[in-house]
Amino acid sequence: MKHLLLPFALLLAAVLPASAQDWAKARLDKSPRHLEWVTIKQGGRELKCFVGFPEVKTKATAVVLIHEIYGLSDWMRGMVDQMAEAGYVVIAPDFLSGTGPNGGGTESLGGPDGVRGKIQGLTQTQIDADLDAAVAYVKKLDACNGKVVVGGFCWGGGKTFLYAAHNPSIQAGLVFYGAAAPTELIGKITSPIHGFYAGNDARINAGLPAATAAMKAAGKAYDPVTYEGAGHGFMRAGEDPAGSAENKKAREDAWKRIKGILAKI
Repeated sequence: MKHLLLPFALLLAAVLPASAQDWAKARLDKSPRHLEWVTIKQGGRELKCFVGFPEVKTKATAVVLIHEIYGLSDWMRGMVDQMAEAGYVVIAPDFLSGTGPNGGGTESLGGPDGVRGKIQGLTQTQIDADLDAAVAYVKKLDACNGKVVVGGFCWGGGKTFLYAAHNPSIQAGLVFYGAAAPTELIGKITSPIHGFYAGNDARINAGLPAATAAMKAAGKAYDPVTYEGAGHGFMRAGEDPAGSAENKKAREDAWKRIKGILAKI
């Protein structure tokens, strides 16, 4: 039986995204910071969120992170911890809360295919409402100074751009290789948008010229940076021990930029 299971296990490891691999969870398990699950009431639903607290003396800015299309994975929870390590109160909602068996979320959907199938059915109205709830929750924490930044990756990057048009109170939007908001919504954005894009990502980059022009025409602050040689998802792929040198460098450079942006808020 063991001989039969081994090829299957190897195949599964090959097809699962890096967010499901052991290195992400191993790092998270060693974190010295306070990390916790919370459940936020949002209308008639319960939104499960992962929260990380920094080890600092004073109140800190909060960062709301929006996960990839892979859901609230171990890698995404690891990003919560790493942002907390950088000195911020961080919360990541599981937008798939309640979509799985017995009211479960990402962890109950059977892997990437199950997660993608559910995430595509989420409405922008519900996503905005979930984010409103997460922003309100983290903003009221004793450890928070009242300032909130929103950032997201891939699917979450696009949702970050859209949320900036929905909520004018956020301090900034950090868009990681996500699609820009439609032109008709750009006029509603008041916070600066900082874009992090991969050089080898034609699907997303095709929309950058129009987004740049629309943001400029509307007088909005938009700072897109492209990391040449990197591929889509470089923040995750660059953390993978098996990741390419280009993705690792892009991730390192992006982290320096993130810390610089947040330090000024």
